[in-house]
Amino acid sequence: MSNRLETVGITTHLRLWADGERWREFNSGATGLQTQEAAERIATTTVLTGAVQPAASRASLAASLVGGREPIAQVLETARAEAASSTPGAERDWALDRLEQFHADGNRFSDVDGARMLVALETIGTRDALWEDMSTQNTPSHIALWTDLTRRAPDEVRAAPASMLGFASWLRGDGARAWCALDQVPADRPYSMAAIVASALQNGLHPREWERHQAQLREITSELDESFVPKPPHRHSQRDVPRSQPTTDRPAPGR
Repeated sequence: MSNRLETVGITTHLRLWADGERWREFNSGATGLQTQEAAERIATTTVLTGAVQPAASRASLAASLVGGREPIAQVLETARAEAASSTPGAERDWALDRLEQFHADGNRFSDVDGARMLVALETIGTRDALWEDMSTQNTPSHIALWTDLTRRAPDEVRAAPASMLGFASWLRGDGARAWCALDQVPADRPYSMAAIVASALQNGLHPREWERHQAQLREITSELDESFVPKPPHRHSQRDVPRSQPTTDRPAPGR
């Protein structure tokens, strides 16, 4: 492959092969064992640069998005009641402030704050405000937040955080994590933001294209979701279904 790349002007300065136990550098012929010390050094470097550590397998990556969901489920109705006594604007402002705090300290949300954020995301304007905060510079923070809330969110409020995680992962260039996130959109709750992320993945849209198309895509998503009304699990209506789904053999998110 290295030789083929050189024919089109791409020079590869290092050729390296590795499996779970050994490595070999083909230019020099050097070889050796993959040690625990080296693995820990790589993991430390990954954390310090803000990158997400690669999962050992697709199955382990998918499993990392499933956690204890009962604690938030127990306080969800209280969060709904408190949101009903507030205003959408106040809840949006709280969500943005809470997101900014998370960017600053990285501390895990309490169950109460997690439930409040998940309820706030049901308002499309709030979701879009948080979505608009995403950039290539802060995707590690967004991935950390939405991974945690996807793990902890009950079915009825998991579509939004899973879609946010899918988008942040795609923007980061982590397609495998993005697909695993979309797989967490409950099967009976189609969600247009998830469908748009899936379309970007299926069509090989490069994250840099987001800057060019984000206004149009956000407008489309908002139009599809403007009448979205959260319902109890296992029920949905046709108005929640995106107008079109990507053409693919892979099941659409939420299917």
